[in-house]
Amino acid sequence: MHDARGVPRGCTDAQVVWRIRGAHARCYLTFDDGPDGEWTPRFLDALARADVRATFFVVGKLAAQHGSLLRAALAAGHVMGNHGYSHRHPWTLSLEQARREVHDGADAIAQATGERPAWFRPAHGRLSRPMVDAASAHAQRIALWTLSAVDWGPFATPQRILARLGALCAGDIALMHDGPLRHNRPARTLDALPRLLALLAQKNLEPAALPTSLQCPDE
Repeated sequence: MHDARGVPRGCTDAQVVWRIRGAHARCYLTFDDGPDGEWTPRFLDALARADVRATFFVVGKLAAQHGSLLRAALAAGHVMGNHGYSHRHPWTLSLEQARREVHDGADAIAQATGERPAWFRPAHGRLSRPMVDAASAHAQRIALWTLSAVDWGPFATPQRILARLGALCAGDIALMHDGPLRHNRPARTLDALPRLLALLAQKNLEPAALPTSLQCPDE
């Protein structure tokens, strides 16, 4: 059984977060569905120019292909999160497949970088009880998001992306995509990113990567 947010009943705030409480003047930028050899370096360059760090939720099978890119991102101060191994929809997986999706995704990141991820985000933001349990077993907290850029499909224009994420407040987690899986539009997200960072600065919000400790600021 799932609640109205699509989260298995019985999950606690210690397991699943949509925002970081007690973050004061920070908001959190996250990018999904990479790494991608063409687009991820461009996002890293844009973030470097602004001296901003972010969290990249990476797909395990892609991490295995782009280990040097992940290591460069870590060296620049970014955080790697587990986005599962294959990006299959969690609600289509058997119990064992769901567990393997979490386990194999984390292993791929560890093999590529030498570091195990502290965060997990399920494909499509959909959770199952086996995935929650597997993430907990691997000491990974689950990060969903407060606001989505909706940077896929026909409504993914830079102007609309900026309008959606311009509403970010302290503690909010923003969802964007650096990987071009399915209908993602990373070119449009990249176009909007410098303007978004400028807008956040005007609002006195510091964009940041998710904390690597499983303890959030107020806990």
